[in-house]
Amino acid sequence: MTTVSRGTRAERIAALDFDFAAQPKTRVERCNLCGDRVFVGLTHRDRYGYPASASGCSRCGLVFLDPVMTAAAYGDFYARTYRPLVSAFHGRLIDARTIQQEQREYAVERGDLLAPYVEGRAYTTLLDIGGSTGVVADAFARRFNLRATVVDPAPLETAQAQALGIETIEGLVEHVDLGSRRFDVVVLCQTVDHLLDVAGTLRRLRDLIASGGLFFVDIVDFRAAYLRNASVESAIKIDHPYYLTEGTITAYLERAGFEVERADYAADHLHVSYVAQPSKPRADALPPAESVSALWREVRTIQNTLPRS
Repeated sequence: MTTVSRGTRAERIAALDFDFAAQPKTRVERCNLCGDRVFVGLTHRDRYGYPASASGCSRCGLVFLDPVMTAAAYGDFYARTYRPLVSAFHGRLIDARTIQQEQREYAVERGDLLAPYVEGRAYTTLLDIGGSTGVVADAFARRFNLRATVVDPAPLETAQAQALGIETIEGLVEHVDLGSRRFDVVVLCQTVDHLLDVAGTLRRLRDLIASGGLFFVDIVDFRAAYLRNASVESAIKIDHPYYLTEGTITAYLERAGFEVERADYAADHLHVSYVAQPSKPRADALPPAESVSALWREVRTIQNTLPRS
């Protein structure tokens, strides 16, 4: 069993010998949400101490890593470094086995949210994007009598899902070919922030949902993340190319062709969940301009607040 090295957090992360600066990256040319080109530089280092820069779109308020690692670099990162890095940060082993109890608890909580929208309907299939060990998909499948399929890029985690008897497809969702298949329920659990193309993926998932189907997604609320520790840098991490707020995820969903049925603040006070159904896309959906201006003012306030004594 892999263990976590001793020492300070910085020493544990350094012991992984992951050279983020050397990873292949690309510059962001246009905002993934609204297509604008005018960005605001926000941070130059992430919570792990890596030299990761985050920018924000001045028009819509979307925050993202810029430059961002390539798809190939992220594929290797999730296969080799992601879980050891998170373990080093928290000082405890977090891997495909130890994460499962947390995933079971999550499945119960989010299952309760989904139940009124799934029970009593003739749904038979479930697609879990970024489904990790399959624990959540398995819980949903058993609770709602669904056949589950999991897509995830980490082979050690898909192996756990396979052991549960779940169909698994290994790879990044951006590269997986599902052909003409359609699913009654599609879930994107604690995954949307990890995507390389949020807009494109949401449009694609909209097309994968069967007529009358249901979509679930939850975000790490960027505002909650930086307010929690009074630090913008603490909310930035190389495993999240994007940093979403209630305003930006709502605009994303409306542009992709989803109508939100229910929003819910999770018990951890960090995640926000959305239950949505396919609808007519609103290509011009954006967060209100005043909310974007308020976001930048709040970010500057947090950046210039003196540390707590």
